[in-house]
Amino acid sequence: MPIYSSDSDDHPAPSRKPLGHRRPLHDILGGGKVADILLWKNKNLSLAILIGATAVWFLFEVVEYQFVTLLCHLILAFMTIIFIWSHLADLIQRDPPDVYKFQLSEIACRSLFRKIDRLFSTVYDISSGDDWKMFFRAIAFLWMLSVLGNYVSSLNLLYFGFVCMETVPALYERFEDEVDYLADKSSKDVKKLYKKFDSKVLNKIPRGPAKENRYT
Repeated sequence: MPIYSSDSDDHPAPSRKPLGHRRPLHDILGGGKVADILLWKNKNLSLAILIGATAVWFLFEVVEYQFVTLLCHLILAFMTIIFIWSHLADLIQRDPPDVYKFQLSEIACRSLFRKIDRLFSTVYDISSGDDWKMFFRAIAFLWMLSVLGNYVSSLNLLYFGFVCMETVPALYERFEDEVDYLADKSSKDVKKLYKKFDSKVLNKIPRGPAKENRYT
């Protein structure tokens, strides 16, 4: 664990996690295959997914492929390969792939729908619950996202979010001590700035009694 020097006693080494988590990051992300991908435990799979997402973004955003055109071209290429492979199977002495073996398992379907149902349940709980702070945070986040969508294309926004989702957790896990130290230091600096602003500006603003004296 790195040791950081400090100019004063106001900045000791953080004894707790400033970002609010106590469990390992792998457990927070679910502890399954998704967590392994996001934390690059399986580097080949994570790299393949990142390259695939980059290829899709490049085809649609840079080459300006249309979705229907790309889909038709992919199906045409797939059908052509299977057609040639099926008719030359005896010559190359290799059977064509059995498509019926590539089926989505029932467990995967249930897990997907369970997550979708949990998402809608969370939205409903935030909307109808008593946590006003969470409600207004959600409203503010959605509003900022809608404003951002006016200036950035949806594909660029999705790709940027995907790249962040697949790189930020791994980078944080690698440089966790450094990030926690900087986050703790920044939090203290912000609190000090707010205290100065509160004492020099906010406290000097006339309150209710001043308005009453004004009309007497």
